[in-house]
Amino acid sequence: MSKHHHRLPLLAAVTLLLSLRLSATDHPPTTTPITRFQNYLRINTAHPNPDYNTAVTYLSSFARTIPTLQIQTLYFTTPDKPLLLITWPGSNPSLPSVLLNSHLDSVPAESLKWFHDPFEAHLSPDDGKIYARGAQDDKCVGMQYLEAIKELEINFHYSPTRTVHISYVPEEEVGGFDGMAKFVKSVEFKKLNVGFVLDEGQASTTDEFRTFYADRSPWHVVIKATGVPGHGSRMYDNSAMENMMKSIEVITKFRENQFDLVKAGLAATSEVISANPVFLKAGIPSPTGFVMNMQPSEVEAGFDIRQPPTADPDLMRKRIAEEWAPAWRNMTYEITEKGPLRDFMGRPLMTATDGSNPWWSIFKQAVEAAGGKLAKPEILTSTTDARFMRQIGIPTLGFSPMKNTPILLHDHNEFLKDSVYLEGIKNSVLLKQRSVHLKSFDEDSNLLGAKFSGLLWTCYLVYQNFSCNMQISYCKNITRIAGDGF
Repeated sequence: MSKHHHRLPLLAAVTLLLSLRLSATDHPPTTTPITRFQNYLRINTAHPNPDYNTAVTYLSSFARTIPTLQIQTLYFTTPDKPLLLITWPGSNPSLPSVLLNSHLDSVPAESLKWFHDPFEAHLSPDDGKIYARGAQDDKCVGMQYLEAIKELEINFHYSPTRTVHISYVPEEEVGGFDGMAKFVKSVEFKKLNVGFVLDEGQASTTDEFRTFYADRSPWHVVIKATGVPGHGSRMYDNSAMENMMKSIEVITKFRENQFDLVKAGLAATSEVISANPVFLKAGIPSPTGFVMNMQPSEVEAGFDIRQPPTADPDLMRKRIAEEWAPAWRNMTYEITEKGPLRDFMGRPLMTATDGSNPWWSIFKQAVEAAGGKLAKPEILTSTTDARFMRQIGIPTLGFSPMKNTPILLHDHNEFLKDSVYLEGIKNSVLLKQRSVHLKSFDEDSNLLGAKFSGLLWTCYLVYQNFSCNMQISYCKNITRIAGDGF
């Protein structure tokens, strides 16, 4: 099938979508994409006691309204940590599949510091803001995947050539070790034959979508200093507090040097190593606080270290051992590495965003052809489950379609506007570029952003724009991409 003919079904489907003047009054309240999103947000999956099973039941129920979807619930640890896997079978299952990933859990919310209950999913009638924990991070993406497939499958009888999987994983917010980390090592994952992954991204405060090709990897470093205790009036060499203060000074100087690169515009925040103090434990407790005339014999300090994939982990270990916590100053340290910096072949955990990666080229072309703008690809300042896919050599991009939106993940009053949730790509621009049929549309077609389409950017990317005949190697033949069409 030629590329031109392969695109016709989606263009017809999107054209029909744009012709529908959908609003909340067109459907019963419980059947709109917004109310379905709100219902998902109302399920409390915040730590420390996330209600995963209710979330999986809800998503599975929605998925069953799409007849061709296959649903599996997998367990890799305990029954209270399910992983939901939904599959949209392609007509050519021999082709490497695409995995669309999101996580079920969210961080805690301090309810008293919110405008509205963080698990009420309050929709503000004035500005369309949906206030809820997980609205941005990242229940929006998980629901949008299903909404897009539902439209194409049920209303337009569209089916992909390449199989598409959607995973809803637990425990991402606490490291992912009982979720995606176990999933990628499983027999079930190997059977999926995944060739490309889209994972979560972050909101963009501008009109450009953000794309992430790597994460920074966190290390938790605890440094302990010991020394002779004594009266608060005496001066000691190598006291515990003195040694810790020297170490803090050295670490602070390192942090300043890294931060100066950011302030000077020579590097992005995500491209440098951050070293932030998170706790200091010292002193002899007393009923009124601490004993003020006694110097402690032990001091502990904790640091959150975030390293980009370009950093040398061996050099950082050497720096900690020799400069930050030298044994000759009666100091010890413990490093807890919360994720890898290298893949299984020893390469930095990065997905190429140039012509060497055909998946990137097609992704970029799809977004731009549909009228979207991509900002310069970034390293994510924090950490996601994407690192586990990259570690086994699968190209993975972080992408959440939230433009002109403040970054509020993990913040009080996290919200996502209904229009942003439903916008996707400006399909009016796409169709004006792709089809003369748009000449019949008036300015009302621009309302599609606040209406039904969900993630049509995903449809365009996943179900159409991978149409190509190619046989190329990626990552030294780790991932083979072959076939005609997507």
